[in-house]
Amino acid sequence: MNLRYSRKSTVVAAAILTTMGICTAAFAHDPSQHDHASMQTDGTGPEATYLAENDAAMNKMMAAMEVEPSGDVDRDFVAMMTPHHQGAIDMALAVLKYGKNEQLKRIAQEIIVDQQQEIAAMKLAIGDPLPPSEAAPTQVAPETTPTGSTPSKTMQGMDPNMKM
Repeated sequence: MNLRYSRKSTVVAAAILTTMGICTAAFAHDPSQHDHASMQTDGTGPEATYLAENDAAMNKMMAAMEVEPSGDVDRDFVAMMTPHHQGAIDMALAVLKYGKNEQLKRIAQEIIVDQQQEIAAMKLAIGDPLPPSEAAPTQVAPETTPTGSTPSKTMQGMDPNMKM
């Protein structure tokens, strides 16, 4: 009876590993294929700046997700998911800076809070110390306004004149 379960477990594990290999190959990321900053824009203005920030976030995330296996599946999972979640936070921050759609900006705010909470929960689950506490931004002003003037800023680049 144990032999039957052992063979079944081996077959299931092999199927999972094969599927993971196929998925990894299918979703392999080649940053050189995703240079959004140079696509469909003249290279200036908020769209170009947004695309550049988004590309930087994606490239940073993908590089940080490439970890050496430690032999501990749980730690490896957290090591890969933390930069994945941070990438989502960085991309959401870019939308808060340059986006116009209020519904999408609210979703970006939720993404920031949710991803920060998930990073903390994963670290706690493996016994790692929590990252330093910091307020989740609800609005972020662009680095410069279209006229070239810099808005009055408070902590973390937030514009006190922006609606919350």
